[in-house]
Amino acid sequence: MNKYEFLGELSRALSGLPQDDLEERLTFYREMIEDRMEEGLSEEEAVMAVGTVEEIAAQAVADIPLGKIAKERVNPNRRLSAWEIVLLALGSPLWLSLGIAAMAVIVTLYVSLWSVIVSLWAVFGSLVACALGSVAAGIAFACGGHGPSGAATIAAGMVCAGLSVFLFYGCKAATKAALRLAKRLALGVKRGLMKKEDAV
Repeated sequence: MNKYEFLGELSRALSGLPQDDLEERLTFYREMIEDRMEEGLSEEEAVMAVGTVEEIAAQAVADIPLGKIAKERVNPNRRLSAWEIVLLALGSPLWLSLGIAAMAVIVTLYVSLWSVIVSLWAVFGSLVACALGSVAAGIAFACGGHGPSGAATIAAGMVCAGLSVFLFYGCKAATKAALRLAKRLALGVKRGLMKKEDAV
């Protein structure tokens, strides 16, 4: 694939991005290919060294803030005709209420996801506090002449410490999974906005 074919495919893959970001990406990759050609690579080798169009497009979509894509989508470049304005006004009780309900469901699911993660970390913190408190109380009991009670309390503290170690790794994995899910959802929303923009 030569430079012009690559830039054409990249332009099509990034067509939903705001115009200034699209031009910036195309200029960046054009200059990168030209720099590699000046270093002695052939045009095809320089294009291959840059990476695939799919990888570059995925990274570009991930890098652009969701707000910027949404703002570009909300501010259309064309004026609405009179009949479109009338249809929007007449349909607003339906589409507005459905839009608010959909947004409320999305926000509720997002908050619920992070509530579970925060709760897991709170349980981890409680187990750590329980382990430290039980060991300290067990030592106090043992020093106060209550050996069996002190030993049992220290054992309970050690069990809490062991559970907290396991829960730490579980909380860490759950947090990473939630972050990956949130990132995928944001990318899905961005791609959905870009596709809708292409259809307009």
